[in-house]
Parts: sequence; C-alpha cells; structure tokens
Amino acid sequence: MTTSEERAELARTVHSVLSRESSSERVRAAIDAPRGYDEKLWSVLCEQVGVAALAIPERYGGFGAGIRELQAVAEELGRGVAPSPLLGTTLATQMLLASGDDDACARLLPDLAAGSHTAALGWVDVAGHWDPEQTAYTARRQGDGYVVDGTAHYVLDGDVADVLLIVADCEGELGLFEVDPAAARRAHTASMDATRRFATVAADTTPARRIGGDVRQALAVVRDVACAVLAAEQVGAASEALALTVAYSKERVQFGRPIGSFQALKHRMADMYVLVEAARSACYAAGEAIDAGSDEAPDAALTAKVYCSEAFETVAAEMIQLHGGIAITWEHDAHLYFKRAHSSSQLFGMPHEHLARR
Repeated sequence: MTTSEERAELARTVHSVLSRESSSERVRAAIDAPRGYDEKLWSVLCEQVGVAALAIPERYGGFGAGIRELQAVAEELGRGVAPSPLLGTTLATQMLLASGDDDACARLLPDLAAGSHTAALGWVDVAGHWDPEQTAYTARRQGDGYVVDGTAHYVLDGDVADVLLIVADCEGELGLFEVDPAAARRAHTASMDATRRFATVAADTTPARRIGGDVRQALAVVRDVACAVLAAEQVGAASEALALTVAYSKERVQFGRPIGSFQALKHRMADMYVLVEAARSACYAAGEAIDAGSDEAPDAALTAKVYCSEAFETVAAEMIQLHGGIAITWEHDAHLYFKRAHSSSQLFGMPHEHLARR
C-alpha cells in the first residue's frame, strides 16, 4: 500500500516534470498537435514516472497502486490544464479491469501500462447523460462473433486512441467490446474546452470482440472512479487559478494601492481558498473510499463530482472577475481555466444529474 509520503513524492515528481516539460506556450501548442496533447511530455511521464501504470495490477505490467495515486497525478496535470490522455485511458483501463476478462487484460494492459498505447471508451449518446443503464451502441451475434452499431459522442481521445473499447446493449445485457480503431468512423469534435479532446465514434455493422460478461454494475463503479480522478484534476486547476489570482492582486495597482489590499477582495479570495480546500477534502475522501472498497464509495464519488465541479466553476469565474478585461483574451490563461471548469462540470454527468441519484 502506498503511504501518504510516497504519494506526496509522486506528486512532487510529476510537478517537477511538468515544470520542466510544460508551460502555457506548450499547452497551446499541444492543443493543435495531431493527437491533441504533447506526446513528448506524455512519454516522459510514462517512462520516467510510470503514470499510465499506476492503477494497473502488477501481473499486467502495472504498479498495483490505487485511485489516490491517480488523483495525485491528475491534480498536478490540472494545475497547468495540460492536455493529456490520462483520463480517457484511465476510463478504458478501469472498464477493462472491471470486466474480469483475464485474457483481454493480459493482451491489452501491458502496452497501456507502458504508455506506448492509449485507450478510449465509447459509451454515451449525444444527450451525454453518462447513465450506466444506457449506451449509444447495440451489438448482436453474427457467425462466430459479434457486430456493433451506433454512434458514441464525447469519447475522450476517441479519434486518436490505439485501443478502442465500446459498451453495447447485447441481448438484454450491457457488454464490453473491443473494436479495431481502423474499422470505426472516428472524428474529432471541437468543444468549448480546447485542452480536452473529444470525438464521435460510429460503428456500422462493425466486427467486435466481446470482453467479459454483463458489465452493467461495473459501469457504475467505473463512472465513480472517473468522477474521483476528474475531481482531483478540478482541484488542481482551481488551486492554481486561485494562486494566479492572488499573485495578480498583489501586482495590479488601482487608486495607488495593490487591489489585493482591499478588504472586499481579501474576503472574496478567502472564500475561494475555503472552497478549494473543501473540494480537496471531498476529492481525497472519494479516492480513499474507492480504494478501500467501501460501501460509501458511490456517495463519496457523487459528493466529489458535485462539490469539485461547483468549486472550480466558482473560482474560475472569480478569476475572470478579479483579472478584469485581460482575462477574456486568448493571450491570457484565465480563459483556459474558465473553459476547463465548465467543460469538466458536464463530463461524466452534470452535478444536478448526480444529485438526482440520491
């Protein structure tokens, strides 16, 4: 089991790599890169830190760590809103592990753990509800195998992933299927948040290989994992947005004084700090509950999703307000955080949809 000290060292190592290999300019360049992220940075993170292997069991080439370790990495990536295939690949690998299909895991996970391959999971339709009872695909038997039909939207890195998994309704069950990426129609779809790459993935009587059995219950668990990792990313981004705002308030002079010296603005930034720290607590609690296999894990993940989404949106909005007009220009990073905040709040289900589960 990883200790808190080891987890802190992991976070420091990732932070060091990002400080050396990433920057605002590189983030903007990565947005326009062929795969939508900095491939050199991803290679360094995988080869020198092993981020892709963290939550993969040792028997499949991973480190056998937990969700809290993934959160430590996601939090650091969130600070710089760095484009990365970590979240999309995590969603797919956790779904693969949850399937219980040892042969499929042994065949696919070693390359994913090494970081030489990335993976994507096709699941939701255009409505984007991320409901574990519904999927955008149907599957049926054909000969000795299966074929799938349908179109999934909001597939993280779906147009560039090396391994393509989909969830399809098959004979009353929800099944997990592997599809040859070259056999599917994959198209990048632009979104408000340019640092997050989405795609539509269409299948038309496309041959597929079934993995495991009915994954209906597993899908709900994997959604909770995705929400917990996303929450860490949101916490990191909100924390950095606050730090940048505080720093700016000490430099911007109005009426002969730094604006950060005004009592009203001090109160606003203090409120932001409380939001970020409370969000961090909710995020870590979700990760710990999932790693412990606690019955409270679904509620903890729900709490993290709702609270971290709202905290990040609030801090990002305050960042825009306190920076003034410069914050809405493309040249300033504040809009990157603002767009990431609103995009992330909708990913894996909007807060009000999760609250309706209670």
